[in-house]
Amino acid sequence: MKIRRIVKNNNALAGVIEALLLVALVAIILSIIQLNYIPVIMEQKESDHMDVVENQFSNLKSVVEIQSVMGITESSTPAAYSPMSSPITLGSKELPYFISSRSLGQVNVIDIDEASDNKINIQPMTISEYSDGIPLTSIVYTADNAYIDDRSYILEGGGIILDQTVGNSVREVGRVSPAITVQNRSQDGYIKIYYVIPVFVVAGGKDNNAGYKDTYVRTNYSSHDTHSGTASFISIVSDHIDAWDDFLLDNSTGLLYEYYNNGYITASKTSNSIRIEPGTKEIRVEITVVKVGVQVGAGVIFS
Repeated sequence: MKIRRIVKNNNALAGVIEALLLVALVAIILSIIQLNYIPVIMEQKESDHMDVVENQFSNLKSVVEIQSVMGITESSTPAAYSPMSSPITLGSKELPYFISSRSLGQVNVIDIDEASDNKINIQPMTISEYSDGIPLTSIVYTADNAYIDDRSYILEGGGIILDQTVGNSVREVGRVSPAITVQNRSQDGYIKIYYVIPVFVVAGGKDNNAGYKDTYVRTNYSSHDTHSGTASFISIVSDHIDAWDDFLLDNSTGLLYEYYNNGYITASKTSNSIRIEPGTKEIRVEITVVKVGVQVGAGVIFS
C-alpha cells in the first residue's frame, strides 16, 4: 500500500493575491485620477476653448469691418464683394479612456426680422429706411459647457459682448468696442461721432449651426447708406445694455466717458436703454449703415 503525501504549494495562491492587489491598486489610482484630476483637466480644456472662440469672434469682427470699409469706398476689386469665411469652433471633445463629457455650442444669426425692439435711434435721421431706428442685429455663439459656467459671445452693433452665467446671475461685459470714433471739436462747439454699423441679413436661410466641430460664418458686403447731421439725441435699446454702458460710458474704457465727464453730453440709463443728448456742446454724427449678408455653414452667399 502506497502512502501519498499531499504537499502544500502556496505559490499559485500568492500569485492570485498579488494580481488582485495590483488590480485594486490600479483601480484606486484610476479612481483618484477620475475624481480629482479629470474635472480639473476638463475645466481647463473648456476654458481654453472659450478663449479660442473669443479670438475667433474678434477675427469675425475684423472681417466684417474690412468688408464694410471696402464696400463703402466702392472698391473696384472683385474681392471686396466676395464672401469671406470665419471659422467658429463650436465645442470641445471628451478625453479618451476616461469618463468625461464634451462641450457643445451653437451659432445663431439674429437678423432684421428677429432684432425686435433692439435698435439704435438717432434723431433726426435722414435715411428713411431707418427713421424709426437702426436694428441691432447680431451673431451669437452660445456654449453648453459641462464643467464651467455657460457663456455667450455676441457680435452686436459691431461690438463683441461676453454674456456669462455666474451662479444664478448673468453678467454682461463689453469685450471689444464697436467701430466708433469720436472727434473732439469742443473749441468749435461740438463733438462728432463716426460710426459704421453692420446690419446682418441672413442669406439662403442658413442662420444657425450646432455641435462640437468647426463651423463657418460666411459674410459679404451688400449695400450701405450714410446719415450725417446734428443729433438731438441718440438712443440705444438692447438686451445687453450693461455691455453698451461699458462701450460708451465706463470710466476707463468708455468711448464717450471723457465728453460725458466734461459735461459736453448728458447720458441716462435704464434697464434696457441708454439715451445720449447734447450737454454744453452739440452732437454731430456721421453714421454709415452697412448691410452684410451672413450665412452659417456650407453653401454660397448671394448679395
